[in-house]
Amino acid sequence: MSRKTTLPTYAAPTELPPSALAGGKGKQFTQVDVQNDPVFALAKKHWDTDNHKVKWNAKIVEEIAADYFGSTSWDGRKVMLLELLQFLEKYLWPHFDLTKSSLNHVLSICVMVNEKCRQHISPWDTITQEGDKFSQLFQRVTDLLLEESDDIDIHVRRILLMFVINCYRSFENPIVRKECMNLLSIAIWTPISELKREAYYEEYPPLRKLWNTSQKKLKTADKDSKAALEKGANWISTLLQKFLTTLYSIPQLGDVPVETIRFAERCVEFFIDLESQLPTRRFFNTLLADQQVIILATMAPFMKREEQDVQLLQKLLDILTFYSGFEVNDHTGLALTTNDMTQAHCDRLVSLQHVAFQQFRSTLPDLPLANLASLETRPNLLKHFKPLSTDDLVKLCDALHIRTDLILDAATLQEADVDVRDVLLESLVTKFVKRESQIDKINATPLYPNEESLFSETLINAQFYSGDVPLALPKLNLQFLTIHDYLLRNHDLFNLEASYEIRQNIEDVVKRLSPRLTYPDRKTEFAGWARMAVAVSNFTIVDVAKANLGENQPAYVKADVTFDIGRFTQSIKSEWDRLRPHDVLFLLTIQATDNSGSAYKEDKDFRSHFGLKYIRGCEICDIIGGDGKPITEQGKPRIDDFSRKMSGSSRTVRVLLDPNQYKTDMDRFNRKESGDVYETFNVLVRRRPEENNFKAVLETIRDLMQSDLVVPDWLQRVFLGYGDASSAHYTNMPNRVREINFRDTYLDWNHLKESYPGKNIVAANGSKKPLNPPYIVEFIEPEAAEEEVPKKKKSKTVNGAAKTNTKETLRVSTCPTLNMGPYPQDIPKTNTIRFTPAQSEAIHSGMNPGLTMIVGPPGTGKTDVAVQIIANLYHNFPNQHTLLITHSNQALNQLFEKIMALDIDQRHLLRLGHGEEELNTDQSFGKFGRVNSFLERRLYLLQEVDRLSQSLNIEGAHGSTCETAGYFYSMHVLPIWNAYITAAKEIATTEALEQKFPFALYFATAPQPLFTSDMAYDDALTVAEGCFRHLEKMFTELEDIRPFELLRTGTDRANYLLTKEAKIIAMTCTHAALKRRELVGLEFKYDNVIMEESAQILEVETFIPLLLQNPEEGRSRLKRVIMIGDHNQLPPVVKNMAFQQYGNMEQSMFTRFVRLGVPSIELDAQGRSRSTIAQLYNWRYNQLGDLPNISEFQEYQKANAGFVHDYQMINVDEYQGKGESEPVQYYYQNLGEAEYVVAVFQYMRLIGYPSDKITILTTYNGQVSLINDVITQRCSWNPFLGRPATVTTVDKYQGQQNDYILLSLVRTKAVGHLRDIRRLIVAMSRARLGLYVFCRQQLFQNCLELSNTISKFSERPDKLLLQLNERYPPVRGVDEKTEPFEIEDVDHLGKFVYQMMEEQLEFAKKQEQEKAKEDEMQVDST
Repeated sequence: MSRKTTLPTYAAPTELPPSALAGGKGKQFTQVDVQNDPVFALAKKHWDTDNHKVKWNAKIVEEIAADYFGSTSWDGRKVMLLELLQFLEKYLWPHFDLTKSSLNHVLSICVMVNEKCRQHISPWDTITQEGDKFSQLFQRVTDLLLEESDDIDIHVRRILLMFVINCYRSFENPIVRKECMNLLSIAIWTPISELKREAYYEEYPPLRKLWNTSQKKLKTADKDSKAALEKGANWISTLLQKFLTTLYSIPQLGDVPVETIRFAERCVEFFIDLESQLPTRRFFNTLLADQQVIILATMAPFMKREEQDVQLLQKLLDILTFYSGFEVNDHTGLALTTNDMTQAHCDRLVSLQHVAFQQFRSTLPDLPLANLASLETRPNLLKHFKPLSTDDLVKLCDALHIRTDLILDAATLQEADVDVRDVLLESLVTKFVKRESQIDKINATPLYPNEESLFSETLINAQFYSGDVPLALPKLNLQFLTIHDYLLRNHDLFNLEASYEIRQNIEDVVKRLSPRLTYPDRKTEFAGWARMAVAVSNFTIVDVAKANLGENQPAYVKADVTFDIGRFTQSIKSEWDRLRPHDVLFLLTIQATDNSGSAYKEDKDFRSHFGLKYIRGCEICDIIGGDGKPITEQGKPRIDDFSRKMSGSSRTVRVLLDPNQYKTDMDRFNRKESGDVYETFNVLVRRRPEENNFKAVLETIRDLMQSDLVVPDWLQRVFLGYGDASSAHYTNMPNRVREINFRDTYLDWNHLKESYPGKNIVAANGSKKPLNPPYIVEFIEPEAAEEEVPKKKKSKTVNGAAKTNTKETLRVSTCPTLNMGPYPQDIPKTNTIRFTPAQSEAIHSGMNPGLTMIVGPPGTGKTDVAVQIIANLYHNFPNQHTLLITHSNQALNQLFEKIMALDIDQRHLLRLGHGEEELNTDQSFGKFGRVNSFLERRLYLLQEVDRLSQSLNIEGAHGSTCETAGYFYSMHVLPIWNAYITAAKEIATTEALEQKFPFALYFATAPQPLFTSDMAYDDALTVAEGCFRHLEKMFTELEDIRPFELLRTGTDRANYLLTKEAKIIAMTCTHAALKRRELVGLEFKYDNVIMEESAQILEVETFIPLLLQNPEEGRSRLKRVIMIGDHNQLPPVVKNMAFQQYGNMEQSMFTRFVRLGVPSIELDAQGRSRSTIAQLYNWRYNQLGDLPNISEFQEYQKANAGFVHDYQMINVDEYQGKGESEPVQYYYQNLGEAEYVVAVFQYMRLIGYPSDKITILTTYNGQVSLINDVITQRCSWNPFLGRPATVTTVDKYQGQQNDYILLSLVRTKAVGHLRDIRRLIVAMSRARLGLYVFCRQQLFQNCLELSNTISKFSERPDKLLLQLNERYPPVRGVDEKTEPFEIEDVDHLGKFVYQMMEEQLEFAKKQEQEKAKEDEMQVDST
């Protein structure tokens, strides 16, 4: 059955089996499957043996290839199995020999490499360790690909070509890159005419030198080398010719072998890959155009073929056509602006006119004098060229350097009914026609998806993608042509992914509404209801604005939508009443059919079954009140205020429709091609706010495409994926900071020395004694350090040359901490964390200009490092602004709360976005909250100014405004202080210093006396200076507050705060996308960007925060980009399988930079989990150890009360005859595990564990729902039990932690999406003290990918072991022996917990009775 709907919203895309693979049965492998397969026996006998030396048998390879890799016997599951059994690593590759290996041996290697790449597993570490050997393989594969042999059919060629494609996608490997580039040097221009090459040399002179060098190398080469060079020169052109020959074998009518089409598709995919990377495009694009490949392809018979089997091929050809003319200079790599493209187009037309005037004056009389605008269209060009005779056409093409001897032979063209004349005409038109502007094309496209785009087959077919065919989708690989190319690819993929998610929501809503026809009036009614949808009572277009100058569509279209929420419960009503301006809604037209009331089957067309006719998106611009007028909301609206303005159950919202879509609809209506869409809407659909930011992101991408984008010069090449990957590292930056005040980063001298192992650390003053913090460190270059080596020491010599010490020297000085005043709030907050060397290097790198990449495994203090970097930047560069970005509100709040705990003035902190309300503080750090705090602070400080003036006996209203306070400071306070400090130099005693101190009365409120009798003179002077600094800070703060006094509106004050006053601004990546246009309009400026959770953020959502400001004089002011994340944990969420894997949309910018080889710092010590628990996941990282707190803190030295083990995997057999179940498709549940997990939670609560220390996790949304139901039934009502801190999925809990984790893995038939190692790492690393996993243990033990972790669990019993008679908090040491109590199964634990509960209830009753007796006795005694 072919599914024609999207997967349910709760289904994970990674749960889908590779069902499209031939022979696949839709089932994932377990170890039992492996062991029962004949291939397993072969593997055990021949390569997966205990013997160190594997015996080679070529017949085995031949048999496997014949049985599994042939075109008729291709078995995708067998290929997966061979990959799991390491067929490549242990057998094929070690025995590869260029002179001995057969075709099937090479083919088998290619199949295994292709399978690894399909699964996103890198094969290159295995096969590129021996560079020469890989070179031989690559040469053999490329030779076989073009070899004419009966043994090499088109199926084999496709496999070989896929291997080559995977090589060209893996340029991060230098050995692979070298071999690939050998086939794309300037030598491939050999088929191009000499005249045409000369034209290129004149335009780009360095090309001549390159060509001459290649020709000289060819002439001087020996026989073998010459053959290799000639192959490199001709290989790609031969492949182009073979591709066209294959393409022309596909007829317009009749049957065609599927493999022929598949090979042609892979060829086009390969050419697109070459065109979309600068290194491969440089010479290939010229060859592609010269050989007229695209023109010949578009004229091939298959283009007229109506069968759907060639639709993908046609779409791929469109993409190739687009990239062949992309706006980039192939040789310089510079992006071409619209003006550049227009100028190049005009130059081509002028050159055409010159040739026509000089050589074809009689045959083209009108062309030389024609206006350029009249020549650039296809009809006008054909009007000039068509009258030419064939001979004249050939002469014209020769004069214009257009190839006339086609690379396809005449017989092939004649058989395909393609005339050479038509090819030449098309070549001329293609060269001189004006290319459609991509910006104009995108601007004319609706922002919202409609019914046609949402229900296209692309979205459905893509969700079951398995890698067997290419797709007409952009790819986010390592490199991009230009920033515009980067944005365009992201725009298209993001738009498709958003459309897929919207379709999921709409399908869910429509199914729940259950539309049906009523009889006999045949009207649509809804038998069901949906939380996220409501019937439309009335829809009216209220305003259609005139088009802006130069545009065709209306400037805006407004409509009022009225609906009734009377049927909903109060909680759902409140959700609808939370709709606010800028929320996106969808309007649906559902016209039920006779079949709509019957049960829907997933293989039937969804739209026709339910009668879903139209879908239109819109954005709320106003909420309309009961009086018919918009409700204006000032500041932060309150729900209760809003409710008072709304009466009854009827609601009206004013929405903005999409002008492009409206124009299209009206044009179709006026042409009588359809009815009026806007008179038919009957359903309004909303979406969850956290899932509904697609419009803002798409709008932002479009804005970026049309603005002058300026990525910092130091980042651009790394960002696009070219050049030296380490060029943006601070050590390579010209403006590297050599002297840094680390302030409180290092706790003492030993900490400083430990933080820089291998460095030469010396005191600046020459002292041999340890210096006290805070430290200023000067990083001296090795060359400079060599000059400081004492002369009395003799230099060691090597071969007569002096050997110098090249260790980097750190010259350290200390700066005394200034006294800031006598009050507690004047004492600066300091860091207490003893940073590790890796953390110290991350802080050092982050304080320097450039790109800093920090890989933070679970619990390694990523947030602490980020906070210290922020604090150090704040104090070292007080005039710079830092932007703090995270993926989630929760992570942002955690980071922000830690920033608040450091020595950072809170008036310089700003938290933007809705999550600000969840901050664990009484203060508001949002824009309006900060403004109010400034105004409140102003009143307090002005009162202090009045108190100061009174203490000095200076009359006047000095504290009336910030301005008068400023005058008071400059005219009175500062002169008094200057006089005192001048006199202090002549004062010899502490007593005299105290007596003359002018501010003694003001500081009489200090908690401690300012001066003491035994105080030294210098100490007393320090106290006096501290008091003045307190006053100075007060007046400085008033000066900063002064603009808020002058600005009159809350909005102006908030904008001033954002753009001028705030130094550290925090927001989520979603908020950055939503507000970019507004921020740029406010002239928002910042110097540093710090991104937490950057491995979880989509590429484009990482890029947008880098461009929230306008360039200054054509340059970006961005100085630092600090990305913190962990690519070994879960990536960004992408719900569609094809967009995730083929488009590589799940690759974050952080992960891409890691793949590119950008230098990164991996934190190497964790402080979250017990050492034993950490062993479950630390194998994934390089030498991940423990922080000292793991061995020092008492909680890690105590065993978990009531449990024998700190982690355990508990086997859960079938419960009530069932394992996993699916109440509805993909909604996985497991009642036995749910009951077991809740029973353990009950047990923990009954022995005293706090509920907030326990989290229940699972891998499926269905199980979350089931566990919540069990908790509600068994625990919530009971005051002894309550609810755990959280019940959620592993995916949603990434970035969080708790002391005790109870984890349900749910599946009993197949491993499911826990097979993704990244999900396993997240699941294992959430617990600090205890992790208890409930699952069908045998199933997960059989999964090869999980073996590193599951093997640890297998060392312990699979039945829950309890330690009775213990209560929380724990007192037993981790190494103390126990007497375990074994729990047989869930029923056993349930009875045990029930008995415990009964005993506790009985005990509670006895206590109540005893208390009642005591109360009676007290009453009697009185």
